[in-house]
Amino acid sequence: MSVRVILCGACGKMGGNVLSLLMGDGEAVAVCGVDLYPKEIGIPVYKSFAEIKEEADVIIDFSSPIGLKERLEYAKTHGLGIVLASTGFSSEDLKTVDEYAKSVAIFKTANLSLGVNLMQALVKAAAQVLGDQFDIEIIEKHHNLKKDAPSGTALMLAESVNEAFESKKDYVNGRNGIVGARTKSEIGIHAVRGGTIVGEHEVMFAGEDEIITISHSARSKRVFAAGAIRAAKFLSGKAAGKYEMQDLLAEENN
Repeated sequence: MSVRVILCGACGKMGGNVLSLLMGDGEAVAVCGVDLYPKEIGIPVYKSFAEIKEEADVIIDFSSPIGLKERLEYAKTHGLGIVLASTGFSSEDLKTVDEYAKSVAIFKTANLSLGVNLMQALVKAAAQVLGDQFDIEIIEKHHNLKKDAPSGTALMLAESVNEAFESKKDYVNGRNGIVGARTKSEIGIHAVRGGTIVGEHEVMFAGEDEIITISHSARSKRVFAAGAIRAAKFLSGKAAGKYEMQDLLAEENN
């Protein structure tokens, strides 16, 4: 039986990518969508979750942090899993996610790309080998409509690197003015915004007379849509709790 999906943010660009992939997927199907600005996209689209009539198994949420609690409450009331695929969550939003994870299966990751999640493991391994002999800088690039900076993925990569240093490194978001010499306690994070860049992330390890870079470039939003669908299939039927891409990959490779 196909996994039945409610697509939140259905009429946006990412919603369109997810819907396009689901139409050719034999294991999951979009039963309806939710969007503040409904339009004809081939499935019923509602302005709020209260209007939904269809039964479902999982919500894929590509909207925004606004209205997060409404979506989580609907998932709790109806026994659905939810894939939180947007970024820009506040500390209060994250506390809300943690609270609902006690009764809802929640899949949350800063990036749904398989390549980025591999990169996460690679940069941690590199940091463990290179240690403090190399300065670490992270550069992320996105389109000019992205609202949050640095990106959730850049922060995820920084946290992976920092694990190698027992989370003792400080994050420095850009530099301006006379900031003095760089210290060994820093991980620099820099955000570039322009044009239609889908998403590019580079972690640079700069040492004495040599530089190592590990990078990932997304050429299409479809990689994130595909990841969200994989997450929805993984989450269907799961017990309450928080899940991420590493859990999905571990299950797929067992």
